[in-house]
Parts: sequence; C-alpha cells; structure tokens
Amino acid sequence: MELTKENLRIVYMGTPDFAVESLRCLVERGYNIVGVVTGPDKAVGRHGSVLQPTPVKQYAVEHGLRVLQPERLKDEAFIEELRSLQADLQIVVAFRMLPEIVWSMPRLGTFNLHASLLPQYRGAAPINWAVINGDKETGVTTFFLKHEIDTGAVIRQVRVPISDTDCVGDVHDRLMMLGGNVVCNTVDDIIAGTAQATPQEQMITEELRPAPKIFKDTCRINWQKPAKQVYDFIRGLSPYPAAWTNLITPEATEMVVKVFESTIVPPKNPELPCGSIETDGKHYIYVHTLDGALSLRTLQLAGKKRMDVEDFLRGFRLTNDYKMA
Repeated sequence: MELTKENLRIVYMGTPDFAVESLRCLVERGYNIVGVVTGPDKAVGRHGSVLQPTPVKQYAVEHGLRVLQPERLKDEAFIEELRSLQADLQIVVAFRMLPEIVWSMPRLGTFNLHASLLPQYRGAAPINWAVINGDKETGVTTFFLKHEIDTGAVIRQVRVPISDTDCVGDVHDRLMMLGGNVVCNTVDDIIAGTAQATPQEQMITEELRPAPKIFKDTCRINWQKPAKQVYDFIRGLSPYPAAWTNLITPEATEMVVKVFESTIVPPKNPELPCGSIETDGKHYIYVHTLDGALSLRTLQLAGKKRMDVEDFLRGFRLTNDYKMA
C-alpha cells in the first residue's frame, strides 16, 4: 500500500509549549496521529490539590487524540499500549530520553526535533546556551534517534539568525514556530522515501559546544567577566529561568535579585571593582564588570514582582554603598 499522510500511523511525544506547535501543524495538515505520549499531570496549587495537564495533553484532549501518560517509559503496561497503536513512525519534540525499546519500535523509526544546529548544542538547553555564548545564528534540526543522545543522522536543518538584542524567549518562540513546518516537511520526506539522513560525524567543522541542563547555580551572574559576556548571559536566561545575583547591603546582608534586561554602558567611575554599583537612586543602576558596566533595565527582588528599574528604585532605597556578587 502506498504511504500517504492519511494512512501513515504516527505517535507523537512531547510535553511543553514548544512541542504544541509541531503537534498543531501535524493535526491541522491532516496527518494521522494515532496517539500522543506526554508527561503525567503535575500537582499544583497551595496544597498540591490540583492536577495540571501538560500543554501537549491539553491540546491533544481538545482535539480528541488518544493520550498516554506513563510514569516510567519502560513500564510493561505502557510498552504494550504503545505497541498496540501500531505506529509506523514516532516523532519526539521536547520530551524525555527514550529507551531503545520505545524508539526502535516503529518500522520507519523515530525522529526528534532539536532546537539547535546539530551537532552543536547537544543536550537539554540548546536555545539558552546559543544565546549565552553570543552566537549569531541557531536553528532547528530533525534527526533519527539512536543510542547516544542527540547524535543520530540529520534529516533536515533550518538556520535562524540571533540578533544582539534577542533574549532566549524571543529565540524560543521563533524556533517553536519554525519547528512545526520542519517536522511536517520531514514526515513528507519519509513518506516520499526521499529522506536523506546525514551522519553527524560528517557535519563537524568546529569544536562542539554542549547544552547541559540549567540549574539554579548555573544562573548566577559572574560580574568579573567582560560586559558583553554578562550581557549575553542575562539575555540567554530571560525570561526563564532568569539570571540572578546577590545584592549585598552596607550591613553585609544579602538578598537575591533576578535580572531580565540590561544594556552595556560606560561606567561613570571606571576605577571601581567588579560588582560595584553606581546609581542616582531614581533612574539607573550601573553594575561594574571586568571591562565596563551594565545598566540594569528590568529586575526582580525575591518575593516581589518583576519591574523596570525606575519602579524598582521607587520602592527600594538603593545607594552606591551596595554591591552585587
């Protein structure tokens, strides 16, 4: 029987908002989604009394798709249910690492959409690290899964520029919208038998940079670096999970401040050490770096709401005796 998008049986796997757009494109373009695998509902609310479905589950339920939510991907009951769907192809977008028994199940294999130009930025946080490292471009890649994470043969790849003012949220949304089209085009390649899978080893032209998972300690600002590096670090973590620093009072107490936006400026007193603050208490906060300063534009004290610098200074009496570390 000739393969078509109507008879090709697809199981889709994903969890966050980033994965919804690709699923939406597949559904709206008439591909045959026989099942959706996503994470379990999460307990939210003051006492964890409310269960919140993943964004992918919300979309799937709204469109009448069958949903599987395994706690463990090697669970026998899940494996049997997944096998019963008789998928020809599996598509993975922003999901967990799959065991071989899962990714090897379909006869046409399993492909993943990754938010980087593989083989660069293999790992959990490729968009963040591309911005943190000051890259001028990134993109999305579809590739067939194999044992080692993010190392399978590349099917399609599309490049996207990163501007000097983009935060990670801007790049995330751009790649999310692009990803849906690339996923559909990849399925079309597989249906037509024209998918050209290129081993990543043949694509390595420079030193590979990793994209490890980001933790709280990862997000701490180091003011003893050049201003451009600190600026890129802040935008590479904005709006989430957000770069942070300790604001140290003249009495040596500390409070956490998240920084979402900044600009590079010449300091008023270049001789001050890294982490020193210059402020008029009304309109600006400059923080010294290794070779200049950053003007903090949007920030948030722990337990308070995010605000621009002038609103922050109206509610917090900041002087040059404070510092950041």
